Amino acid sequence: MYLSSFITYNRSKMNQSEPEFKQKSVVSSFVCSDAEEVKIALFRRSEKVSTYQHQLAPISGSIESHEIPVAAAWRELKEETTLTPRDVDLWRQGKPYTFRDSSISRQWTIFPFLFRLKNCHEGGRGEGGIQIDWEHESWQWYNPDTIQDDEEFGGVPRLKESLRRVWFESDMNERAIKALTTGLAELKADHQSGSHELTSIALRAFRDVIAQMSEEVDTKWWETARMAAWHLWKNGRESMGAATLNAFLGLLADMEEIVHETLDSEVKLERLLALLDHHLDKRKEMPMRIKRSFAAYLQCNFLATAESNPPPSLVILTLSASSTIRDSILEAFASLPIPNLDLRILESRPLCEGVNMASSILSTFQSRFPSSSDRHLKLTVYTDASAALASKGVGFVLLGADRISDSGSVSNKTGSLPTVLSARHVCPGAKVLVLSELEKVAEPGAESNHSHEENDPKELVGCWLGSSMKGVKALSEGIEVADRDNINYAVEVKNIYFEWVPAEFIDAYICEEGTLNATAIQEKAQQVKQKADRYFGQL
Repeated sequence: MYLSSFITYNRSKMNQSEPEFKQKSVVSSFVCSDAEEVKIALFRRSEKVSTYQHQLAPISGSIESHEIPVAAAWRELKEETTLTPRDVDLWRQGKPYTFRDSSISRQWTIFPFLFRLKNCHEGGRGEGGIQIDWEHESWQWYNPDTIQDDEEFGGVPRLKESLRRVWFESDMNERAIKALTTGLAELKADHQSGSHELTSIALRAFRDVIAQMSEEVDTKWWETARMAAWHLWKNGRESMGAATLNAFLGLLADMEEIVHETLDSEVKLERLLALLDHHLDKRKEMPMRIKRSFAAYLQCNFLATAESNPPPSLVILTLSASSTIRDSILEAFASLPIPNLDLRILESRPLCEGVNMASSILSTFQSRFPSSSDRHLKLTVYTDASAALASKGVGFVLLGADRISDSGSVSNKTGSLPTVLSARHVCPGAKVLVLSELEKVAEPGAESNHSHEENDPKELVGCWLGSSMKGVKALSEGIEVADRDNINYAVEVKNIYFEWVPAEFIDAYICEEGTLNATAIQEKAQQVKQKADRYFGQL
C-alpha cells in the first residue's frame, strides 16, 4: 500500500514538472520538379496559420481520424496548391517519425511524401498548377542539398529530416543511389510479375545497393542499409509488398549477425553479398514445396472418401495469372488417379492475364501428357464477368495472394471476390483455397490501412480506343478535362488491380509449410510485426 502511494505521488510530481505535449499526426508533402537536376518546392507559411508563421515548409496538414496518411497527403495538396493526380505522381513515401517541440508543447508524428510534378506533355499543368492558398505567402524551388535544419535557413523544425526520408540521395554514394533508384523504377513499372517474382527483383536490387555501399560497415552503414530495404518495400509496389517485407526481415536478421562481428569491412561485405545470394537461391525452393502441399491436400480431402471409386474429373476455377497456381494444378493432377482435368480460367481485366496462364498451362500439359496418355484436359477461358457461369459444378476455387491480413483475409486480383461469391452461390460445396507463400502474410492492421493501388486508367481507355468502340473518344476527352474549373461534370475511369476476399469465405491456406487455418495466419502476422519493429521501428 505504501509503495503504491509512493509511486502515485512521484508520478504526479513528474506530471507537474513536465509540460503537457499535445500529440498530432501530420503529413509533409514535398513536391519536386521533373527535371534532370531535381529541385524541391518549399512554401513560406503565412501569418494566418497557427504555427511556424513565415517559415519554409512542405505542404503540411493534419491527418483526420477517418483518413490514412496518403489520402491526407492528396487532400492537403489539392486544398493548398490545387495539385491533383492530373498534375503530380506520388513518387516516394518516407518512414514516419516522431519528435517534440517544447516551444509550443507539441509532439508531432510526421508522415513524409514526395510528389513529382508532371510536365505539360504528360497532361499536367507544370508549375502553373501550383496555385497557393491563404496558408502560404509564396513558394520557391530549392536544391535539396541546400535545405538545412537551422535558423539561418528559416525552415520549420526537422525540415531536413523530413526531406531525407524521401530524398535518400543525401545519405548514399552515387553508385548506391543509382542502384536503388534503378531497382525502384523496375518494381514500379512491372505490372506483369506476381509478388513472388517482384520480391526476387527487390532482393536483387538490394544486393546491387549493398555491393555499392563500400563504406565502413558500421552502425551508420547498417542504418542506411535498412532504410534502403524499407524503400524497396514501401516505394516499389507496396500493394504487393507483404512478401517483400517478410523476405527483407528474414534477410536483415541474418545480416545483423555479420554486421556486428569484429571483422574487416571488406570481409563483412563479401559475407553479406554471399548471404544475399543464398537467400535468392533459397527462394527457388518455395514453389515446389507449395505444389507438394496442394497435392497432399487433395489426396487427404478429395480422394480420402472415394479411394475405391475416384471421381472422373478434377474441376477447378481460378483467375488471372499466378505462377504458383499454374504449376501446382498440373503437379497435383499428375499425382492423382483421375483421368480428367476440367480447368476454368477467368481472364481478368484490363491486362487479361488469364489468357496468358491458360496458354502456359496448355503448352505444359501438351509436353507432359502426350496424346497417347490416359490424361485429358478441358480448358475453358471465360471473361471475368462470367464468374457465375464458370462456377457451375466446380470442386475448388483457387486464389493466389498478394497480401494476407492478420485476420486471414486475402488481397488478390480484382475479380476474386465476385468469383468466390459466385461459387458460393452456384456451387455451395466448392472449397475456396488460397495457394501462397507464407511470406505474404502482412503485419497486423486494418485491411483498409493497407496501400490501395490505383493504376493508370489509360490501360483501360487505350484498349477501348484500340477497338474503335463507339463513344469512347467522347469519354476519353471527358476524362482529360474533368478537373478544369469551367466544367460541370466529372468523368473517372477506375483501374484498380486488387481487392479483399474476407477470411470467412476461405476454407484453407496452402503454403510451403502445408495447410494452415486463420489462427496460424494470425500467429504469423504477430511474428512479422515483432521483426518489423526491430529492424524498421527505430529508423
